[in-house]
Amino acid sequence: MPQPQLSPTPVRVVKNIDRERYELFTDETPGEFIGFLAYQVIDDHTLELQHTIISEGFSRRGFARTLVTQVLDLIRADGSTIVPTCSYVQDYLSRFPQYGDLVAHQ
Repeated sequence: MPQPQLSPTPVRVVKNIDRERYELFTDETPGEFIGFLAYQVIDDHTLELQHTIISEGFSRRGFARTLVTQVLDLIRADGSTIVPTCSYVQDYLSRFPQYGDLVAHQ
């Protein structure tokens, strides 16, 4: 099964609950903002993943794939599921079916 190719740049993901998004930063102090994956809480165990935005200076370098991979790994670790309305996440899931078990069955 294909594994997602992640950005070689060290990064960190921060869950910003107040803004309902997972934010991606370069892993340095202070970290540079790369982009975010917005979500909406559906219930205690389900998040709707709405859209993935990467800052222009970081585009086309694997950061969206890195962000989505790390967010899906965090959601899996929480025992939660997703409703992928973001077109990037939908495309990602078709390319990496090993994350398909995270999609909530409605």
